[in-house]
Amino acid sequence: MVRVKVCGVTSVAQAVACVEAGVDSVGVNLVESSPRRVDEATAAAIARAVGGRVLVVAVVAGRSVAEMRAVKDRTGVGCLQLHGDESADDVRALLPHAYKAVRIAGPADVAVAEAMPGEYVMVDAKVPMLFGGTGHTFDWTLVSGLAKRRKLVLAGGLRPDNVGLAVSIVDPWCVDVASGVERAPGDKDIALVREFVFAARH
Repeated sequence: MVRVKVCGVTSVAQAVACVEAGVDSVGVNLVESSPRRVDEATAAAIARAVGGRVLVVAVVAGRSVAEMRAVKDRTGVGCLQLHGDESADDVRALLPHAYKAVRIAGPADVAVAEAMPGEYVMVDAKVPMLFGGTGHTFDWTLVSGLAKRRKLVLAGGLRPDNVGLAVSIVDPWCVDVASGVERAPGDKDIALVREFVFAARH
């Protein structure tokens, strides 16, 4: 059964509600430029509150390997999602508790994703100057082959009304949603989260 990650969770109450709605992991965004950014204290509180039940993932970008390790230690999250311009060597240094998000616009980007080390890799829509959470989709058929070879996390413009189609085309290991279940950036609509979980799995 496909797993579901809700990214850009901004409070303990929201994280708990997402877990109760059936998600498998929640993401806390520590990227300075993100409208869903939280501070490390909030990320740590979320990790303490739900980390025993689901995987808590911290989204990071533009940091050194040492800084990323320190973030994981300070917050107590289970995993790091590298969403900037990190290299394969950066990812390798943080394994097994990290994976790379690669923005996809064509076959060359899929090759970059394929070359990333580790068991897991995320694919997201490529939007100039933005790291993710854009609400944009991409051509899912580009990554259906990659999903057969890797534990693929599919992101990019997923919503309750299109995630079923995305799963049928790609058969990913996990689907990741942020803007598709929100009233506003960082304000999750839990009814939409429940709809998304149901649509992804049915």
